[in-house]
Amino acid sequence: MVEFTLPKNSVLVEGKTFKAPPEATNIRRFEVYRWEPDSGQNPRIDTYEIDLDDCGPMLLDAIIKIKNEIDPTVSFRRSCREGVCGSCAMNINGKNTLACIKAIDAYEGTIKIFPLPHMSVVKDLIVDMTNFFAQYASIKPWIETQTPAPSDRERLQSKEDRAKLDGLYECVLCACCSTSCPSYWWNSDRYLGPAILLQAYRWLVDTRDENTGERLDELEDPFKLYRCHTIMNCTDTCPKGLSPAKAIAEIKKMLVLRQ
Repeated sequence: MVEFTLPKNSVLVEGKTFKAPPEATNIRRFEVYRWEPDSGQNPRIDTYEIDLDDCGPMLLDAIIKIKNEIDPTVSFRRSCREGVCGSCAMNINGKNTLACIKAIDAYEGTIKIFPLPHMSVVKDLIVDMTNFFAQYASIKPWIETQTPAPSDRERLQSKEDRAKLDGLYECVLCACCSTSCPSYWWNSDRYLGPAILLQAYRWLVDTRDENTGERLDELEDPFKLYRCHTIMNCTDTCPKGLSPAKAIAEIKKMLVLRQ
C-alpha cells in the first residue's frame, strides 16, 4: 500500500454523500478525493453510491458515470480507455494503477480513489506532471546516431536485437511506478525515478542508437540513478506488468562493465 500525504497545513475532512436511486439493488460506494488548491478549503472525501447494474465494468466507467450523471465538478484525466495512454493513473485502495484496465469486481467493499501520491494536486484526481515529463525529455527519448542513415532503407535490427526492447517499449509513462517509490518522493527534483530510468534503458539497449557512452555519462550521478534502493514498489505496482527495477539494475551493470 502506498502512503498518501496531504498538502501542508491541511486536514482531510468528510464531504458530501450522494445516494444511489431508491430502486437500485446492486450498490457500490466510491470515496473520491476532492481538492481545489485555489479554493482555500481543506481536501475532502466525497462518497458516491453507484448502481453497478447501470454502470460499465471498469473503474474508469464508474468515475465517468460519477462525473456525467452525479457530480460534474469531479476532475480527472482520461483518454484511450485501453491502458495505452496512461492518462487515468490514480491511487485505488492504496495502490497506483490505471483506472481503465482495473475491473470494479477486482475490489471488495468501498473503493477509495485518490490522486497519485506525493505529487502536487492541480484539482481532485489531476496531478502536476510537469517535472515528470521534463525528466523524460532530459534522457533524450529518441535515436541518436553518428553515422549517416542508409539511403535505400531504414536502420534495421535483427529479431534478437528487437527482442531486447520487449518489456521496455510498452511503458505508457503513467508514473504509477515513480509515484510509488519512496526515493522519488524524497528526491524527485534530482532522482529520475523508475519510469524515466526504464525509458533510459530502452534507448541504451536499442542497437540502432550510437550514443550509448554519452547516455551512460549522463546517468552516472549520485542522484539521477543511484537513489534507487531496490524497494521494488515500482515493479509491484506497474499496471503493464513491467519491471523498472530490473531496468535500473541493468543500467548499473552497464556502468560497471564499461569501467
